Amino acid sequence: MTLTTPTTVAVHSALLTRVTYDIGESLLQLEFCDGAIYAYFAVPEAVHRGLLGAGSKGLYFNSQIRRCFRYTCLRRSE
Repeated sequence: MTLTTPTTVAVHSALLTRVTYDIGESLLQLEFCDGAIYAYFAVPEAVHRGLLGAGSKGLYFNSQIRRCFRYTCLRRSE
């Protein structure tokens, strides 16, 4: 088992403020501009890299993450 530390990146987006990824767990945590935080499970590293590199984080999220992975809400919007 490889121990890893999740990495958090602040992003400039109309949808997202922070992206956290734990490569060991394949766990993607997204903090939205409205304060909501969701965790997405079994997300490949390539999808995480794609999100960070996307010109539009919102478009990438909607096409490649939303409804594509199992998720849970960690904090509701404010």
